[in-house]
Amino acid sequence: MSQPVEGGRRPGREGRALVVVPVVWIVAVTVVDVLAPPHIHLGPLLVAAPALTPSFGGPRTVGAVAALAVIAQTVIAVVRDPAELFSANHEAQIIALVLVGVSLVVFCVLRERRAKELEQVRYVSEAAQRVVLPPLPRRLGPLRTASLYLAAEAEAQIGGDLYAAVRTASGTRLIIGDVRGKGMPAVHEAALLLGAFRVTAHRRDDLRDLVSELDRSVRWDLAQPGGTGEDEETFITATVLDIPDRDGQVRMVSCGHPPPIVVRDGRATTITARHASPPLGLGGLADTRHHLDAFPFAPGDLLLLYTDGVTEARDAAGTFYPLAERVTGWTGTDPDAFLRRFRTDLLRYVGGHLDDDAAMIVVGRTAAPHA
Repeated sequence: MSQPVEGGRRPGREGRALVVVPVVWIVAVTVVDVLAPPHIHLGPLLVAAPALTPSFGGPRTVGAVAALAVIAQTVIAVVRDPAELFSANHEAQIIALVLVGVSLVVFCVLRERRAKELEQVRYVSEAAQRVVLPPLPRRLGPLRTASLYLAAEAEAQIGGDLYAAVRTASGTRLIIGDVRGKGMPAVHEAALLLGAFRVTAHRRDDLRDLVSELDRSVRWDLAQPGGTGEDEETFITATVLDIPDRDGQVRMVSCGHPPPIVVRDGRATTITARHASPPLGLGGLADTRHHLDAFPFAPGDLLLLYTDGVTEARDAAGTFYPLAERVTGWTGTDPDAFLRRFRTDLLRYVGGHLDDDAAMIVVGRTAAPHA
């Protein structure tokens, strides 16, 4: 975990070196004011020194610079004419410097307190993410995987996007989903679904039965007193896949989630479900019969699973991120390398800041299915 940058200011030697700037300014104003004609007064310019210091210094540094400015104002008065020290003009300037210095010190103290609170929030959210949404294992039988979660807000490293993988006797089952909504209710629903998936994925041989069980779990939770579904409609889009170890066909049930993409020899193919099911939590609105879709997945292919935070990311002109188009031409079969390249490309496309959380899983097969 990275170390906090106190109050958002510059750390280390760079911050200490910048202290020279206000000090030099105070010295320069003092010398020029002392040597200037009697009718010219540059003392008010001293306030720029403590005003500049909070951009790189903490409360102690700001207080020291403000005190130096007050001393400089006093020196100017004494050198030019000792009697002027008690004049209304110099007293007003000294009082103004003291008030500005105290105000800036208080501001820096509050800023650093806020920075520590945000750092604690980040620490707690990162810990929660590791518990609720840990990174996928790099190896799952014959599969290599890499996972990525990008939070829209720096203060909240986890939201409603979710993914998980479970090894079964015959292969690997994956889920990726997105809870409608934000905040703690979305985190609650994500944690519930992940728990249900990890427990049920071993017990249901048929992928359709597994999805039906997940839908019932979500609906049951929403129906409980105090559930998140009481005040607004809540549901979870998801894609659930079964990747057998000894079969080149991936079986999939899509519940209103963005379609997977298979990258083969630099060509990206979008796998659109022929019969998509309703999002999880809405299965009780109709007699839902989940349909299986299948598609080939061979060694050398990369399977991309993602949430709509990826495809709905916008550039400065408001254009959505064209995932399939952007990854077309990308070669290589290493999921980690692909994910690093994707992360860089996505953040560059949006200018470094996402408007919504985004998650992606990249899966590659290391051996022929019949091996």
